[in-house]
Amino acid sequence: MKSLRKPSKAELHNLLDRGVTNIIDRAHLEKSLNSGKQLRVKLGFDPTGGKIHIGRAIILRKLRDFQMLGHKVIFIVGDFTARIGDPSDKLSKRPMLSKEQIKKNIKNYKSQVGKIIDFKKAEFSFNSKWLKKLDFEEIGELAESFSIQQMLERRNFSDRVKKGEEISLRELLYPLMQGYDSVAVKADVELGGFDQLFNLHAGRVIQRHYGQKEQDILTCEMLEGTDGRKMSTSWGNVINIVDEPNDMFGKVMAVRDELISKYFLLCTDVPENEIKKIQNDTKAGKLNPRDAKLRLAREIVSIYHGENVAKKAEEEFTKVFSKKELPSKMEQFKLSSPKDLVYILVNSKISPSKSEAWRLIKQGGIKIDNKVIKDPKHQVSDDSVIQAGKRHFLKIFYKK
Repeated sequence: MKSLRKPSKAELHNLLDRGVTNIIDRAHLEKSLNSGKQLRVKLGFDPTGGKIHIGRAIILRKLRDFQMLGHKVIFIVGDFTARIGDPSDKLSKRPMLSKEQIKKNIKNYKSQVGKIIDFKKAEFSFNSKWLKKLDFEEIGELAESFSIQQMLERRNFSDRVKKGEEISLRELLYPLMQGYDSVAVKADVELGGFDQLFNLHAGRVIQRHYGQKEQDILTCEMLEGTDGRKMSTSWGNVINIVDEPNDMFGKVMAVRDELISKYFLLCTDVPENEIKKIQNDTKAGKLNPRDAKLRLAREIVSIYHGENVAKKAEEEFTKVFSKKELPSKMEQFKLSSPKDLVYILVNSKISPSKSEAWRLIKQGGIKIDNKVIKDPKHQVSDDSVIQAGKRHFLKIFYKK
């Protein structure tokens, strides 16, 4: 067994306090961390989408902190549990994903997680490896560890019952599956968002069922998206860790001012005393929120693309949004004959439908050559630049 050095007070604070909402059992976890024992620290993601956003990266970065202290981290892709569907914090039944959709979603998962975790020193597993082997007899024994009353105490379930909305038996099985993951990898610690607390507790119950020591639990804060709601791929308010640098920079700059400090705390490595100073200076009017967000955007883009790329992204942002110049690079859309604005917006994928294109145009969300156009039938000239919203630019060319 590898013996590790005792972490410093600063390292313990960063690990156990920064962005953390719950620890069970903190005294036991601190004792384990100070003992020199290498812990097995588990984190699992269901591949419900193909891209990982910076909200999910918060807990990945916490897993990285354990890894940097020398602990063995285990990342589990929930290719089996994704089919069951995690009901945590869901106000309606999550549909089952097909095997084909899951296969598509996990295609680049490891490379994305590898931006944060060093897989040369980590374990990487798919939970179908062990979950598909469970038979009805074993599932029945696991189910005996929980009651319907316990399940219905979950806030989202109780809310759905009150509204008369359906709860599938499949959803009730989810905590058993995630809990069994902890048994399969012999986890000492499991990490998750605070909405995962019930599932993480299930891991302790099921480990006890199999005679294993109960894992400690650590949960982190959840992050709001660019519109102030919980960051969610389904709502489109996400900043993905594989976003193109200029796009990532622009999305961070669109974050609400009141979330600046939270983003610094959860999404960057900026020291907490610096974050507090930024917060105080902003409140006192000594620092413009825009300048604070420029620093925030640099920090976040640097993490996923490097400092030099982040600097160039800042220069590009300043050029386009402060100096009102055109971007250095733009997507091009070629036409064989003149077309109206709605046709271009739909066929270039700027708008998902003709009705959405009409709405966007009528609301003044489209500029052509820096002039607002509200006529959906407007014929777009050759060599024109269409701007949709603040960050989407499209260069029009007619084939000669």
